[in-house]
Amino acid sequence: MKNMKKLLCLALAAMLCAVCFVGCGKTEADVTTAATDASTEATTEATTEATTEATTEAPAVKKTLTMATNAEFPPYEYYENDKIVGIDAEIAAAIAEKLGMELVIEDMKFDSIITSVVSGGVDMGMAGMTVTDERLESVNFSVSYATGIQSVIVKTGSDVKTLDDLAGKKIGVQLATTGDIYASGDYGEDNVIKYNKGADAVLALIGGDVDAVIIDNQPAKVFVEQNEGLEILGTEYAVEEYAIAVNKENTELLNQINGALEALIADGTVDTIVAKYISAE
Repeated sequence: MKNMKKLLCLALAAMLCAVCFVGCGKTEADVTTAATDASTEATTEATTEATTEATTEAPAVKKTLTMATNAEFPPYEYYENDKIVGIDAEIAAAIAEKLGMELVIEDMKFDSIITSVVSGGVDMGMAGMTVTDERLESVNFSVSYATGIQSVIVKTGSDVKTLDDLAGKKIGVQLATTGDIYASGDYGEDNVIKYNKGADAVLALIGGDVDAVIIDNQPAKVFVEQNEGLEILGTEYAVEEYAIAVNKENTELLNQINGALEALIADGTVDTIVAKYISAE
């Protein structure tokens, strides 16, 4: 009788096991496969997540801020020994510092600056550059950081006493500057002689090749101080605002420059730099 009970228990246990396996629908092989699949899936997900994270990582922050200038424009930019110094150089350095970048200055012809900014060869152009409609077709400009005045240099005793007297005269200018643009429009291309450097235009005036030179007031003062027999007309030729040229596609950099520049204007840094080079009159 006991043996019969044992046999019945064993049979019942066997039936329960069969029902369990059929109900779960899993064999030992199935369980092993499921574990392997789960492991593979977890590995794949982890790899995909790591790859995605690496791909979407922020690009490396640019370390340098490259500025194009024409170092023939004292006191805004000029050479002191082998170093370019001046108002623009110091303001640009202060902007770079605000942005956590290192300033690199590239000296070039004035008429190459806009081209270099447009091509992406440099980050910005800063050379006592005036905002004009023509330039705005190619680049964007920052907020203004200084006011410039176009002045007329003549020889002492010249018969050019007023702006009206410039009509029909030979006028020397630096190529592609606002002096060039304005004079060519006001007095005709045939009467405007263009030079690569403002200093070359002044030498032409001293030599008698031109009757007057139109150039920014601050460089004009330097040239008159350095060359006896020259003077500046009392009448301003034009008043303009200086700003920084930036590639039209690089609005992020323009916003960064504007933010830094506005802060430097607000805290008096720009005024301090300008006063270092230009004494109040």
